[in-house]
Amino acid sequence: MTRMKFVIIVKRSGWMNLYDITVKNGKEEEVSLSEYKDKVLLIVNTATKCAFTPQLEGLELLQELYNDLGFEVLAFPCNQFAHQAPGSYEKIESFCRLNYKTSFTTFDKVDVNGNKTCDLYKYLKAQQKGMLGGSIKWNFTKFLISREGKVVKRYAPYTAPELIEADIERLL
Repeated sequence: MTRMKFVIIVKRSGWMNLYDITVKNGKEEEVSLSEYKDKVLLIVNTATKCAFTPQLEGLELLQELYNDLGFEVLAFPCNQFAHQAPGSYEKIESFCRLNYKTSFTTFDKVDVNGNKTCDLYKYLKAQQKGMLGGSIKWNFTKFLISREGKVVKRYAPYTAPELIEADIERLL
């Protein structure tokens, strides 16, 4: 009788922490998240034609209040939910700046669910599961990141930015 040896292959994702991940800016250039090391981050999948779009105002207020203390909002437009982030990066950024006076960084569009999920959202969802397991429920799901790059908390789309303020202050 022949003995069979089974080998289990574990696929590693190539990133060990948030700062190993790169994303694309609006010019489709690679940006390492290590540029945000030692900052408290709020990462949000945004949209311009969503019932939650007015949250951009609250996100900008958080950016203004806490940026000098080492806080950044990072916005990632996502068109996966009812096509609520249509148009080019330029149109999305222009809309946000004109209508909500945003100054925080807006990156290129991303997929947050499905086969084309970007590495950042694969990582975020693995660190903090939501009500739907690992899936993102809708636009304006928020992830709070500590200065050490740890995903501290996940917030539902309906959680208003001002309700996150106390958590941000604790991390600062």
